[in-house]
Amino acid sequence: MRSLCITEVLTLFLQDLWCGTNVSFQYTISLTISIQPLNIIGKIVLSTAKVSKNSLFGSAGKVSGATAFSRILGLVREQVMAYYFGAGMATDAFITAFRIPNLLRDMFAEGALSSAFVPIFKEKLVNNGDKDAFKLADIVITLILLVVGIIVLLGILAAPAIVYIMANGFTVDPVKFNLTVTMTRIMMAYLLLVSLSALVMGMLNSYGKFGIPALSPALFNIGTVIAVISLYNYLETPIYTLAIGVLVGGVGQLLIQLPLLFKIGYRFRFSFSFLDEGLKKVVKLITPIIIGLSAGRINILVSTLIASFLMEGALSYLNYSYRLMHFPLGVFAVAIGTVALPNVSEMVASKEYSRLNKTFTEAIGANFFVIIPSAIFLALMGYQVVELIYQYGAFDVIDTEQTYLALLHYSYGLIGFASVRVTVPFYYAFSDSKLPMKISIFAVVMNLVLYYPLIKLVGFAGLAAATSLSGLINFALLVYFLPEKGIKVDYLILGLSFIRILLAALVAFYVARMIPFNILIDSNSIMQRIVELILSMVTAGLLYILFCVVLKVREVSILKRLFSRS
Repeated sequence: MRSLCITEVLTLFLQDLWCGTNVSFQYTISLTISIQPLNIIGKIVLSTAKVSKNSLFGSAGKVSGATAFSRILGLVREQVMAYYFGAGMATDAFITAFRIPNLLRDMFAEGALSSAFVPIFKEKLVNNGDKDAFKLADIVITLILLVVGIIVLLGILAAPAIVYIMANGFTVDPVKFNLTVTMTRIMMAYLLLVSLSALVMGMLNSYGKFGIPALSPALFNIGTVIAVISLYNYLETPIYTLAIGVLVGGVGQLLIQLPLLFKIGYRFRFSFSFLDEGLKKVVKLITPIIIGLSAGRINILVSTLIASFLMEGALSYLNYSYRLMHFPLGVFAVAIGTVALPNVSEMVASKEYSRLNKTFTEAIGANFFVIIPSAIFLALMGYQVVELIYQYGAFDVIDTEQTYLALLHYSYGLIGFASVRVTVPFYYAFSDSKLPMKISIFAVVMNLVLYYPLIKLVGFAGLAAATSLSGLINFALLVYFLPEKGIKVDYLILGLSFIRILLAALVAFYVARMIPFNILIDSNSIMQRIVELILSMVTAGLLYILFCVVLKVREVSILKRLFSRS
């Protein structure tokens, strides 16, 4: 295999994504980004294997690669935020203000809209062809422009009341309260941008185009970083640069997908046929999803409200740690969920029910294989990660300790969050959003019940602990009721796979953590942190694979096949 310069690799990678080809390539890209004292190292590994058009894991690999790149840029964005603003009053205000359109985004865009729209759009595509599918898209986009547009205007007008309810603890500090209100108004338009972006993403995914849509969040991160760095010294209130960056990034996130949308032949036309049967199916499916997500959003609102009364910086610590936990969640679990929905929807539309059992078993097994060691890594080596990524400028040692405490309690929840992302699409493919809604509401109630005792036990990190436990409960109930949809779940095999992977990961990462790699470089430098963390990760990874082989974890055979093709 010949070596390529970084330009060639990135060019091939982007061509592969943009053109939607089914052949990817295997090169490891070591991405080193330095912004003043900010350093981050990431790797994107793509398979050389040719994958069939309908291959779940071939498409998921492409999404994972693009998402990994986006998540790396997301960490850079968080680094920039930590370096310039640290963890305090201004960042708490921004996080709260951004949380408002972000919560609505989950309900009206990436959460509910995509999950309800894709199965119906895919059904139209399979059974009726492009024309009917595009007609449905016209109607839904027109409705989004009207409904979400009105919501954005109402959000701008009602921003003071929303902040008063959501973060009442801010009222004791008028500067903090007013800052939050102003940034809320600035960022409300992001809701419309991301709603349109999510719909376009769903359309492209239905056509088997996963790369560019998965890469689009990178534009959001780039927009935020550029806004902060370029405008920081020119605004009287520098934190506004983050709010402006959200809008810039939202525009980029939508625009990058439009050329590929035009390539599949779609041209938008306003359509007010709101009595269309396809739209009725979307609305019927989306309503329970919104209710279920609303329950989860209420949970986040309550946690934000509680955190606003806790120690200064609590919201920032929870946000920084959540972003780290969200990295493996987005890179793999969200990738499988994104690819699974149109694929499983097609199986249901084509009545290929025999493939569903195998697809679920492979999807959840592959999820465990990657997510469980990721959770163990964050729990055992999370402090070094926080220190390496965030501890610069205004972000000090105390901030690192508090952020790691929150990350520790998010780490075990990662398994639940990721598994829910992989399991829920199997319900939505059957146009069943009611049962996941009921389970979500129950999990939220458990979350709220757990808040008080866990905050008493571990302080502000109890908010993260309660969220994690409720995520595990959510997943357990989804898997328990899945056979009602006709998908057979072998709980014994699933349980044994979980235990074997968990045991292999625990031993591997504990052993790697005990090895004193810090003696190799005798200096307290960034390079020492990087080398020590990389050596620990590589050692743990190799031990993990070895222990998985010894324990006969079946997912290792998939890994062997990938290497045999390279």
